[in-house]
Amino acid sequence: MTVSVIPVGPQHPVFLEPFQLKLVVEDEVVSEALPRFGYVHRGLEALVVSKDFRQMTRVAERICGICSAIHGMTYCRAIEKLLGITPPPRAQMLRLVWSELHRMHSHLLWLGLFAEAMGFESLFMQIFRIRETVMDILEQTTGNRVIISVNVIGGVRRDLDAEGADGIRRALKKVAGDLERIRPVLVDDYSVRKRTEEKGILAKERAYELGAVGPVLRASGISQDIRRTGYGAYGELDFEPVVESGGDCQARCKVRYRELFQSMDLIRSGLDRLSDGEIQTKSKEKPEGEILVRSEQPRGEVVYYIRADGSKHLQRLRIRTPTFANMAALMDLLPGLDLADVPLVTLSLDPCIACTER
Repeated sequence: MTVSVIPVGPQHPVFLEPFQLKLVVEDEVVSEALPRFGYVHRGLEALVVSKDFRQMTRVAERICGICSAIHGMTYCRAIEKLLGITPPPRAQMLRLVWSELHRMHSHLLWLGLFAEAMGFESLFMQIFRIRETVMDILEQTTGNRVIISVNVIGGVRRDLDAEGADGIRRALKKVAGDLERIRPVLVDDYSVRKRTEEKGILAKERAYELGAVGPVLRASGISQDIRRTGYGAYGELDFEPVVESGGDCQARCKVRYRELFQSMDLIRSGLDRLSDGEIQTKSKEKPEGEILVRSEQPRGEVVYYIRADGSKHLQRLRIRTPTFANMAALMDLLPGLDLADVPLVTLSLDPCIACTER
Protein backbone atom coordinates (compact mmCIF):
# COMPACT_ATOMS: atom_id res chain seq x y z
CA MET A 1 0.00 0.00 0.00
CA THR A 2 1.32 3.44 -0.99
CA VAL A 3 0.60 6.30 1.40
CA SER A 4 1.03 9.90 0.18
CA VAL A 5 0.24 13.36 1.51
CA ILE A 6 -1.11 15.48 -1.35
CA PRO A 7 -1.82 19.22 -1.06
CA VAL A 8 -4.84 20.27 -3.13
CA GLY A 9 -4.77 24.05 -3.55
CA PRO A 10 -4.49 26.86 -2.61
CA GLN A 11 -4.60 27.40 -6.38
CA HIS A 12 -6.80 24.82 -8.10
CA PRO A 13 -9.01 25.05 -11.20
CA VAL A 14 -12.13 24.03 -9.24
CA PHE A 15 -11.56 26.23 -6.17
CA LEU A 16 -12.88 29.75 -6.67
CA GLU A 17 -10.64 31.22 -3.97
CA PRO A 18 -7.35 30.30 -2.26
CA PHE A 19 -7.97 27.30 -0.03
CA GLN A 20 -5.90 24.22 0.65
CA LEU A 21 -6.76 20.64 1.54
CA LYS A 22 -4.00 18.37 2.80
CA LEU A 23 -5.06 14.85 1.85
CA VAL A 24 -3.58 11.62 3.16
CA VAL A 25 -4.08 9.20 0.28
CA GLU A 26 -3.73 5.44 0.37
CA ASP A 27 -3.70 3.91 -3.11
CA GLU A 28 -5.76 6.77 -4.63
CA VAL A 29 -8.30 6.69 -1.77
CA VAL A 30 -8.45 9.56 0.74
CA SER A 31 -8.00 8.41 4.33
CA GLU A 32 -7.69 11.80 6.05
CA ALA A 33 -8.29 15.45 5.15
CA LEU A 34 -7.16 18.65 6.86
CA PRO A 35 -8.14 22.16 5.72
CA ARG A 36 -5.86 25.17 5.71
CA PHE A 37 -7.24 28.71 5.69
CA GLY A 38 -5.72 32.17 5.97
CA TYR A 39 -4.92 33.16 2.39
CA VAL A 40 -7.54 35.93 2.08
CA HIS A 41 -8.09 37.08 5.69
CA ARG A 42 -8.87 40.82 5.61
CA GLY A 43 -9.73 41.64 9.21
CA LEU A 44 -13.10 43.19 8.35
CA GLU A 45 -14.63 42.56 11.79
CA ALA A 46 -11.88 44.66 13.40
CA LEU A 47 -12.90 47.73 11.37
CA VAL A 48 -15.62 48.49 13.93
CA VAL A 49 -13.00 50.45 15.88
CA SER A 50 -12.36 52.86 12.97
CA LYS A 51 -15.64 52.92 10.99
CA ASP A 52 -18.86 54.16 12.55
CA PHE A 53 -21.87 51.87 12.67
CA ARG A 54 -23.43 53.35 9.52
CA GLN A 55 -20.23 53.00 7.50
CA MET A 56 -20.00 49.36 8.60
CA THR A 57 -23.01 48.59 6.40
CA ARG A 58 -20.72 48.99 3.37
CA VAL A 59 -18.02 46.88 5.01
CA ALA A 60 -20.51 44.05 5.66
CA GLU A 61 -21.55 44.12 2.00
CA ARG A 62 -17.94 43.52 0.99
CA ILE A 63 -17.49 40.37 3.03
CA CYS A 64 -18.70 38.50 -0.03
CA GLY A 65 -19.80 39.91 -3.38
CA ILE A 66 -21.99 36.93 -4.28
CA CYS A 67 -24.29 37.35 -1.26
CA SER A 68 -23.54 41.03 -0.69
CA ALA A 69 -27.16 42.19 -0.38
CA ILE A 70 -27.97 39.59 2.28
CA HIS A 71 -24.86 40.48 4.32
CA GLY A 72 -25.91 44.13 4.21
CA MET A 73 -29.52 43.34 5.07
CA THR A 74 -28.54 41.14 8.03
CA TYR A 75 -26.25 43.81 9.45
CA CYS A 76 -28.95 46.47 9.05
CA ARG A 77 -31.55 44.23 10.71
CA ALA A 78 -29.25 43.82 13.72
CA ILE A 79 -28.65 47.58 14.10
CA GLU A 80 -32.37 48.30 13.60
CA LYS A 81 -33.24 45.95 16.45
CA LEU A 82 -30.75 47.73 18.72
CA LEU A 83 -32.20 51.11 17.72
CA GLY A 84 -35.78 49.90 18.15
CA ILE A 85 -36.87 50.90 14.65
CA THR A 86 -38.73 48.97 11.96
CA PRO A 87 -38.24 49.56 8.22
CA PRO A 88 -41.41 50.41 6.26
CA PRO A 89 -43.28 47.45 4.70
CA ARG A 90 -42.32 48.55 1.19
CA ALA A 91 -38.62 48.60 2.12
CA GLN A 92 -38.86 45.13 3.66
CA MET A 93 -40.42 43.72 0.50
CA LEU A 94 -37.82 45.39 -1.71
CA ARG A 95 -35.10 43.85 0.46
CA LEU A 96 -36.68 40.45 -0.16
CA VAL A 97 -36.73 40.98 -3.94
CA TRP A 98 -33.05 41.98 -4.10
CA SER A 99 -32.04 39.22 -1.69
CA GLU A 100 -33.69 36.57 -3.85
CA LEU A 101 -32.07 38.01 -6.99
CA HIS A 102 -28.72 37.62 -5.23
CA ARG A 103 -29.63 34.04 -4.31
CA MET A 104 -30.36 33.38 -7.98
CA HIS A 105 -27.12 34.80 -9.30
CA SER A 106 -25.18 32.89 -6.61
CA HIS A 107 -26.83 29.57 -7.49
CA LEU A 108 -26.37 30.19 -11.22
CA LEU A 109 -22.70 30.98 -10.68
CA TRP A 110 -22.32 27.70 -8.80
CA LEU A 111 -24.25 25.67 -11.39
CA GLY A 112 -22.06 27.04 -14.17
CA LEU A 113 -18.83 26.28 -12.33
CA PHE A 114 -20.15 22.82 -11.39
CA ALA A 115 -20.78 22.14 -15.08
CA GLU A 116 -17.30 23.37 -15.99
CA ALA A 117 -15.71 21.17 -13.32
CA MET A 118 -17.30 18.14 -15.01
CA GLY A 119 -16.03 19.24 -18.43
CA PHE A 120 -19.32 20.61 -19.78
CA GLU A 121 -17.95 23.85 -21.25
CA SER A 122 -20.99 24.52 -23.41
CA LEU A 123 -23.36 24.06 -20.47
CA PHE A 124 -21.16 26.38 -18.41
CA MET A 125 -21.56 29.11 -21.04
CA GLN A 126 -25.32 28.56 -21.29
CA ILE A 127 -25.77 28.88 -17.52
CA PHE A 128 -23.65 32.01 -17.36
CA ARG A 129 -25.71 33.48 -20.18
CA ILE A 130 -28.82 32.89 -18.04
CA ARG A 131 -27.03 34.49 -15.08
CA GLU A 132 -26.37 37.60 -17.16
CA THR A 133 -30.13 38.23 -17.31
CA VAL A 134 -30.24 38.27 -13.50
CA MET A 135 -27.22 40.55 -13.35
CA ASP A 136 -28.91 42.90 -15.82
CA ILE A 137 -31.95 43.08 -13.53
CA LEU A 138 -29.71 44.05 -10.60
CA GLU A 139 -27.96 46.71 -12.66
CA GLN A 140 -31.20 48.19 -13.99
CA THR A 141 -32.85 48.36 -10.57
CA THR A 142 -29.90 49.34 -8.35
CA GLY A 143 -27.21 50.78 -10.63
CA ASN A 144 -24.71 47.98 -10.02
CA ARG A 145 -24.33 44.30 -10.84
CA VAL A 146 -22.71 42.69 -7.79
CA ILE A 147 -22.35 44.92 -4.72
CA ILE A 148 -25.61 46.80 -5.10
CA SER A 149 -25.53 48.76 -1.78
CA VAL A 150 -29.30 49.21 -1.51
CA ASN A 151 -29.58 48.46 2.20
CA VAL A 152 -29.35 51.28 4.71
CA ILE A 153 -30.18 51.28 8.40
CA GLY A 154 -33.94 51.82 8.49
CA GLY A 155 -34.78 50.56 4.99
CA VAL A 156 -33.42 50.86 1.45
CA ARG A 157 -32.00 53.76 -0.55
CA ARG A 158 -33.59 52.90 -3.91
CA ASP A 159 -37.20 52.43 -4.94
CA LEU A 160 -38.79 50.42 -7.73
CA ASP A 161 -41.50 51.79 -10.02
CA ALA A 162 -44.21 49.82 -11.85
CA GLU A 163 -42.22 49.75 -15.08
CA GLY A 164 -39.20 48.30 -13.28
CA ALA A 165 -41.35 45.63 -11.61
CA ASP A 166 -42.84 44.63 -14.98
CA GLY A 167 -39.33 44.43 -16.43
CA ILE A 168 -38.32 42.02 -13.66
CA ARG A 169 -41.35 39.82 -14.34
CA ARG A 170 -40.56 39.64 -18.07
CA ALA A 171 -36.91 38.84 -17.42
CA LEU A 172 -37.78 36.09 -14.91
CA LYS A 173 -40.14 34.48 -17.43
CA LYS A 174 -37.23 34.23 -19.86
CA VAL A 175 -34.93 32.86 -17.15
CA ALA A 176 -37.48 30.17 -16.22
CA GLY A 177 -37.74 29.01 -19.84
CA ASP A 178 -33.96 28.89 -20.24
CA LEU A 179 -33.57 26.90 -17.00
CA GLU A 180 -36.14 24.34 -18.13
CA ARG A 181 -34.12 23.76 -21.32
CA ILE A 182 -30.93 22.85 -19.44
CA ARG A 183 -32.70 20.58 -16.92
CA PRO A 184 -32.23 17.34 -18.93
CA VAL A 185 -28.46 17.75 -18.87
CA LEU A 186 -28.20 18.72 -15.19
CA VAL A 187 -30.53 15.97 -13.97
CA ASP A 188 -30.63 13.13 -16.51
CA ASP A 189 -27.35 13.14 -18.47
CA TYR A 190 -25.46 9.87 -18.06
CA SER A 191 -22.04 11.51 -17.60
CA VAL A 192 -23.34 13.93 -14.98
CA ARG A 193 -25.03 11.16 -13.03
CA LYS A 194 -21.89 9.01 -13.05
CA ARG A 195 -19.88 11.91 -11.61
CA THR A 196 -22.44 13.01 -8.99
CA GLU A 197 -24.73 10.17 -7.86
CA GLU A 198 -23.59 8.44 -4.66
CA LYS A 199 -20.54 10.73 -4.48
CA GLY A 200 -19.90 12.52 -1.20
CA ILE A 201 -22.98 11.17 0.58
CA LEU A 202 -23.88 13.11 3.73
CA ALA A 203 -26.46 11.10 5.67
CA LYS A 204 -29.36 12.92 7.33
CA GLU A 205 -28.18 12.14 10.85
CA ARG A 206 -24.59 13.21 10.14
CA ALA A 207 -25.74 16.44 8.50
CA TYR A 208 -27.65 17.30 11.67
CA GLU A 209 -24.85 16.25 14.02
CA LEU A 210 -22.20 18.20 12.13
CA GLY A 211 -24.27 21.39 11.99
CA ALA A 212 -24.56 21.62 8.20
CA VAL A 213 -26.66 24.47 6.84
CA GLY A 214 -28.36 25.63 3.66
CA PRO A 215 -28.60 23.48 0.50
CA VAL A 216 -26.08 21.03 2.00
CA LEU A 217 -28.45 20.32 4.89
CA ARG A 218 -31.61 20.30 2.79
CA ALA A 219 -30.03 17.91 0.25
CA SER A 220 -29.70 15.43 3.11
CA GLY A 221 -33.43 15.44 3.80
CA ILE A 222 -33.70 18.04 6.58
CA SER A 223 -36.31 20.74 5.99
CA GLN A 224 -34.64 23.76 7.55
CA ASP A 225 -34.56 27.25 6.08
CA ILE A 226 -34.05 30.36 8.20
CA ARG A 227 -36.39 32.30 5.90
CA ARG A 228 -39.21 30.21 7.39
CA THR A 229 -38.73 32.06 10.71
CA GLY A 230 -40.42 34.98 8.97
CA TYR A 231 -37.81 37.68 9.28
CA GLY A 232 -38.27 40.80 7.15
CA ALA A 233 -41.05 40.29 4.62
CA TYR A 234 -40.67 36.51 4.41
CA GLY A 235 -43.39 36.07 7.02
CA GLU A 236 -45.93 37.42 4.52
CA LEU A 237 -45.16 34.76 1.90
CA ASP A 238 -46.04 31.09 1.98
CA PHE A 239 -43.35 28.66 0.82
CA GLU A 240 -41.72 25.41 1.85
CA PRO A 241 -37.98 24.64 1.90
CA VAL A 242 -36.62 22.74 -1.10
CA VAL A 243 -35.57 19.29 0.14
CA GLU A 244 -33.88 16.27 -1.48
CA SER A 245 -33.09 13.01 0.29
CA GLY A 246 -30.05 11.65 -1.57
CA GLY A 247 -27.40 13.57 0.37
CA ASP A 248 -24.94 13.26 -2.54
CA CYS A 249 -23.53 15.71 -5.08
CA GLN A 250 -26.53 15.21 -7.35
CA ALA A 251 -28.97 16.02 -4.52
CA ARG A 252 -27.10 19.22 -3.70
CA CYS A 253 -27.23 20.19 -7.37
CA LYS A 254 -30.99 19.53 -7.53
CA VAL A 255 -31.67 21.61 -4.41
CA ARG A 256 -29.92 24.64 -5.86
CA TYR A 257 -31.57 24.17 -9.25
CA ARG A 258 -35.04 23.95 -7.70
CA GLU A 259 -34.35 26.91 -5.41
CA LEU A 260 -33.92 29.06 -8.52
CA PHE A 261 -37.60 28.53 -9.33
CA GLN A 262 -38.54 29.07 -5.68
CA SER A 263 -36.69 32.40 -5.68
CA MET A 264 -38.52 33.47 -8.83
CA ASP A 265 -41.85 32.65 -7.18
CA LEU A 266 -40.87 34.68 -4.10
CA ILE A 267 -39.80 37.64 -6.24
CA ARG A 268 -43.08 37.63 -8.18
CA SER A 269 -45.07 37.39 -4.95
CA GLY A 270 -43.02 40.20 -3.44
CA LEU A 271 -43.59 42.45 -6.44
CA ASP A 272 -47.33 41.73 -6.33
CA ARG A 273 -47.44 42.68 -2.63
CA LEU A 274 -45.43 45.91 -2.84
CA SER A 275 -47.37 48.44 -0.78
CA ASP A 276 -47.25 52.19 -1.20
CA GLY A 277 -45.30 54.26 1.26
CA GLU A 278 -41.85 55.30 2.38
CA ILE A 279 -38.71 53.25 1.91
CA GLN A 280 -36.80 54.44 5.00
CA THR A 281 -37.35 54.94 8.71
CA LYS A 282 -34.76 57.44 9.89
CA SER A 283 -33.18 57.53 13.34
CA LYS A 284 -30.51 59.74 14.87
CA GLU A 285 -29.98 57.45 17.84
CA LYS A 286 -26.88 55.31 18.36
CA PRO A 287 -27.13 51.56 19.03
CA GLU A 288 -26.67 50.16 22.53
CA GLY A 289 -26.82 46.58 23.81
CA GLU A 290 -26.10 43.26 22.15
CA ILE A 291 -27.99 41.33 19.50
CA LEU A 292 -27.77 38.13 17.47
CA VAL A 293 -29.52 37.99 14.07
CA ARG A 294 -29.80 35.17 11.53
CA SER A 295 -30.53 35.17 7.80
CA GLU A 296 -30.58 32.59 5.02
CA GLN A 297 -27.83 33.22 2.50
CA PRO A 298 -27.50 31.23 -0.75
CA ARG A 299 -25.08 28.89 1.05
CA GLY A 300 -27.09 28.68 4.27
CA GLU A 301 -27.55 30.35 7.64
CA VAL A 302 -25.41 33.37 8.49
CA VAL A 303 -25.28 34.66 12.07
CA TYR A 304 -24.40 38.24 13.05
CA TYR A 305 -23.50 39.10 16.64
CA ILE A 306 -23.17 42.79 17.53
CA ARG A 307 -22.38 44.52 20.81
CA ALA A 308 -22.67 48.31 21.11
CA ASP A 309 -22.25 50.83 23.93
CA GLY A 310 -24.20 53.82 22.61
CA SER A 311 -21.26 55.43 20.80
CA LYS A 312 -20.84 55.75 17.04
CA HIS A 313 -18.42 52.79 17.01
CA LEU A 314 -19.53 49.25 17.75
CA GLN A 315 -17.70 47.33 20.46
CA ARG A 316 -17.86 43.98 18.71
CA LEU A 317 -18.92 42.45 15.40
CA ARG A 318 -18.74 38.68 14.95
CA ILE A 319 -20.04 36.75 11.97
CA ARG A 320 -20.59 32.99 11.60
CA THR A 321 -20.81 32.24 7.89
CA PRO A 322 -22.43 29.19 6.25
CA THR A 323 -19.19 27.88 4.73
CA PHE A 324 -17.63 27.77 8.20
CA ALA A 325 -20.64 25.77 9.41
CA ASN A 326 -20.35 23.35 6.46
CA MET A 327 -16.60 22.79 6.78
CA ALA A 328 -17.04 20.02 9.37
CA ALA A 329 -19.34 18.20 6.94
CA LEU A 330 -16.75 18.51 4.15
CA MET A 331 -14.01 17.01 6.34
CA ASP A 332 -16.40 14.16 7.15
CA LEU A 333 -17.18 13.53 3.45
CA LEU A 334 -13.67 13.39 2.02
CA PRO A 335 -12.26 10.26 3.75
CA GLY A 336 -13.14 7.23 1.65
CA LEU A 337 -13.42 9.13 -1.63
CA ASP A 338 -11.32 8.45 -4.70
CA LEU A 339 -8.80 11.25 -5.16
CA ALA A 340 -10.38 12.14 -8.53
CA ASP A 341 -13.73 12.89 -6.83
CA VAL A 342 -12.34 15.31 -4.23
CA PRO A 343 -12.57 18.55 -6.30
CA LEU A 344 -16.17 17.92 -7.39
CA VAL A 345 -17.36 16.89 -3.91
CA THR A 346 -15.68 19.96 -2.40
CA LEU A 347 -17.30 22.20 -4.99
CA SER A 348 -20.70 20.61 -4.29
CA LEU A 349 -20.71 22.34 -0.88
CA ASP A 350 -20.25 25.72 -2.63
CA PRO A 351 -17.48 26.93 -0.30
CA CYS A 352 -16.95 30.70 0.01
CA ILE A 353 -13.54 31.30 1.51
CA ALA A 354 -13.83 35.11 1.50
CA CYS A 355 -16.94 34.82 3.69
CA THR A 356 -15.25 32.35 6.02
CA GLU A 357 -12.03 34.30 6.54
CA ARG A 358 -13.43 37.86 6.33
